[in-house]
Amino acid sequence: MAQQVIKLECAFCGGPVSTGQKECNYCHNPVVISTFNSVYSMEMPLLNKYLQRDRQALRGNPDHQDLNTSIANCYLKLKMYDDALLAFKKAIEDNFDNSETFFYTAVCLLKGKKAFVAPRADIDKAIEYINSALMIEPRGIYHYFLAYLKYDYFERKYLNTTPNWKDTLQMATDTGVSEADIEQLFAVLRVAQPAW
Repeated sequence: MAQQVIKLECAFCGGPVSTGQKECNYCHNPVVISTFNSVYSMEMPLLNKYLQRDRQALRGNPDHQDLNTSIANCYLKLKMYDDALLAFKKAIEDNFDNSETFFYTAVCLLKGKKAFVAPRADIDKAIEYINSALMIEPRGIYHYFLAYLKYDYFERKYLNTTPNWKDTLQMATDTGVSEADIEQLFAVLRVAQPAW
């Protein structure tokens, strides 16, 4: 079922746009934030414009997957993990095909802290979300994040898991993971990359 197209104003230039467009015809900025890469280096004033506009549009359209994803990415950038988690979960309910939504839902469960200090239930749930992302799209960075969870939580607590973190890290390498992706992952997680 196609989702409803909603008329909006561009958060950057104020021009008329709709959720049916990828980018504004005037300034060529994204209409909605579809990936975290879009907000990774975005300045706060613009991020707040997207967030305010999308929250207002979502009031009349609470099940709009693109708006929920956009808001979730903004909340994640603002370190508002609980709000981001709710918005990502809502986006998942509306679209099971977006692997990044599952990936960033798992990121939110760590709440900017090391996996080692997370409750076991959150680690188990994060692994479920990563496995769902991998079923949709087997990307190297998803394997890498899974390896980090297995290393920082299971290995450091002397708990067994199969496959172990080394095998999972090898899957990331075999699938292809870039240094830029790894750097961004740990910037989003807000923790230091382990010295495997």
